Amino acid sequence: MEERAGARRRPPMVVPPLLLLLLLLLSAFSSCAAAASGAPVGEDYVRPPAAARRCGVHRKALLSLFPWSKKKDSSSASDPQQVHISLAGEKHMRVTFVTDDNSVPSVVDYGTEAGTYTSTSQGESTSYSYLMYSSGKIHHVVIGPLSDNTVYYYRCGGHGPEFQFKTPPSQFPLSLAVVGDLGQTSWTTSTLNHINQCEHDMLLLPGDLSYADYMQHLWDSFGTLVEPLASTRPWMVTEGNHEKERIPFFKSGFQSFNARWKMPYEESGSTSNLYYSFDVAGVHAIMLGSYTDYDESSDQYAWLKADLAKVDRKRTPWLIVLLHAPWYNSNWAHQGEGDSMMAAMEPLLYAAHVDMLIAGHVHAYERAERVYKGGLDPCGAVHITIGDGGNREGLAHRYRNPKPAWSVFREASFGHGELKIVNATHAHWTWHRNDDEEPVRTDDVWITSLAGSGCIQDGSHEYRKILISP
Repeated sequence: MEERAGARRRPPMVVPPLLLLLLLLLSAFSSCAAAASGAPVGEDYVRPPAAARRCGVHRKALLSLFPWSKKKDSSSASDPQQVHISLAGEKHMRVTFVTDDNSVPSVVDYGTEAGTYTSTSQGESTSYSYLMYSSGKIHHVVIGPLSDNTVYYYRCGGHGPEFQFKTPPSQFPLSLAVVGDLGQTSWTTSTLNHINQCEHDMLLLPGDLSYADYMQHLWDSFGTLVEPLASTRPWMVTEGNHEKERIPFFKSGFQSFNARWKMPYEESGSTSNLYYSFDVAGVHAIMLGSYTDYDESSDQYAWLKADLAKVDRKRTPWLIVLLHAPWYNSNWAHQGEGDSMMAAMEPLLYAAHVDMLIAGHVHAYERAERVYKGGLDPCGAVHITIGDGGNREGLAHRYRNPKPAWSVFREASFGHGELKIVNATHAHWTWHRNDDEEPVRTDDVWITSLAGSGCIQDGSHEYRKILISP
């Protein structure tokens, strides 16, 4: 715009150095959303009715699809679909993709320059049938060794479009996106868009992915929906109740989940894709299965005990566990469903000084203080329930009152979490409400690692006794 003749020119605005520094510090941790200003939070927040109507309309649209057909598009049958990546042991990545053409080889070409592939890896493939549905060819290819914190370009099946991903760093800081009970609604799309705006090295998902619930074409549409994010950063997932899809006397459970979302269970010494562990930067993460045997005589219990006994807190000072059904939950939804697993496994996690336990299942958000055996305990784990990614069943609005002493913050809203692990002793957790298509940082807390406290030294004898005993 031209300046009018004779108008007085305004002097440039000068920002005082101290104010500028404060602004930079505030923005450093905002990631992709600002905290709400004066808006209701927690149990006082009421979601706008229009948002719920949009979600309901999208849900009906999904469920009206013919339940056994595969999603078709205009691309070639040999082109890769539903591309996603996951960690596959130290400095390796597993690339998973689907093709309708069974003759496509299970290969991935990759390199550090666009269009230039200096390495090729060959993998395996599988497929499955479910009632009247037949899957495409599902390819799993492990590539590596890879450099840390590096962008790689890759091509699946020997041709087709080029994808790219960034490997996680080898040391702190580390940024993790966390989302549960994702589904395929309009709220899912908003949540994924918000996560896409945030810088993150990896995504963690504690169960309930596609909400296919026997309708196998929804696994295909889910793979297509998440591909833009899941092909660029590793997605580490564990199963939820909606992954069961068991038909008594006819189909065993988790067939679709295990075929499509292969995790590094073999690399971590597990015999089941339903529970495993992995290391990233200075974090040892354990993904447990809420819907497979977990009592003291189970394979999962024996594996968990052995896995925890091998953890070196000098190398991985942070110890995080994810599972689907929460152990500490003050919502009326799914009340008590994690109690038997907690009774069996909580002593192991306490003895190992687990820092955080993140769950889904309840379609709401809740954060608890450090807790053990139902009471506040400075050496217990911080428990977070984050089953609010999108789902298709709506939110769980009813909380039990009075609020338990261990419950700090609870709200029935869609959203996602971000865990920024700054160093060996401090991490910054934020939960971002998905509010009318805008992400609003609503819960915000700094967490101190138990590795930096006296808990490990004080409980070293108990640790050895529980985890090393036969």
